[in-house]
Amino acid sequence: MRRRDFIKVIAGSATSWPLVVRAQQAGKRPTIGFLGTNAAMWNPWTAAFVERMRELGWVEGRTIAIEYRWSEGRPEREAEVAAEFVRLNVDVIVSFGTAVPALKQATSVIPIVFAIAIDPVGSGLVANLARPGGNVTGLSNLGSDLASKRVELLREVVPGLYRLAIMADVANSQAALEMGEVQATARTLGLAVVPIPIRRAEDIAAGFATLKEQPDALYIVQDVLVVANRTQITSLAFGVRLPTIISGREFVRAGALMSYGPNFPDLFRRAAEYVDKILRGTKPGDMPVEQPTKFELTINLKTAKALGITVPQTLLARADEVIE
Repeated sequence: MRRRDFIKVIAGSATSWPLVVRAQQAGKRPTIGFLGTNAAMWNPWTAAFVERMRELGWVEGRTIAIEYRWSEGRPEREAEVAAEFVRLNVDVIVSFGTAVPALKQATSVIPIVFAIAIDPVGSGLVANLARPGGNVTGLSNLGSDLASKRVELLREVVPGLYRLAIMADVANSQAALEMGEVQATARTLGLAVVPIPIRRAEDIAAGFATLKEQPDALYIVQDVLVVANRTQITSLAFGVRLPTIISGREFVRAGALMSYGPNFPDLFRRAAEYVDKILRGTKPGDMPVEQPTKFELTINLKTAKALGITVPQTLLARADEVIE
């Protein structure tokens, strides 16, 4: 092989070297850009991610650097952080589903791993689950697929359930998909649907105020806006004596009645494994999007008693956590 051709081969193969090797050759530690919604809410998930990274040989501050940023429920913040991560030339970005469009718009090169996403294919994050393609992959939290299960759980706790209110950020395409699944399930069961669409924090109190007839229960679609305003939502729901269900157990600890969904810390541990493989040379587009295997039911008995609800013993026996 002539020297000129040999140089071309080496230059062309450089982009396929593991990121960790290239980073070491450049004299810097690999850097992860970590974009979440709220530091306090994400703390147990962030800890799970960092712990799993350590188990895989990546020690924060020693063998890897992590740049944390928080959107605080502001969509414009996601674009700002995306641009910042590109300027910092991070090696991998870890985030959540609704932030992915802004991240994809900012870079088609830096690998992006979403730790949680309601419907990755339906919302256009990836081409398909088996072979995502491009620079994006991650984990689905099956938000819309679990909608019917949550409605069934509400019916167990509220036997006379007829009017079901549904609160969702309709400006969020993924949340809107789950809301649609809830509505379809409710109608199949003969339930009357009371939508409470929100687009910003100011819509939350106004949404409760528009309720002309008292619903029997409230289904909350969890997303960035809802997480940022969880205290207000749970307080308002309790004020009008609405039993609620959502996907994240953090809301139950804040006063919601029930949650049913994947084990979020486990999702973030799996996200760390994605990052590990990417840093060692695997292309994100070749890594299938995984679906959760662990699901948790959490019930707040204190809230149930305050609302005058008797939770069936059969349901309590199935719960992973009961708050008393």
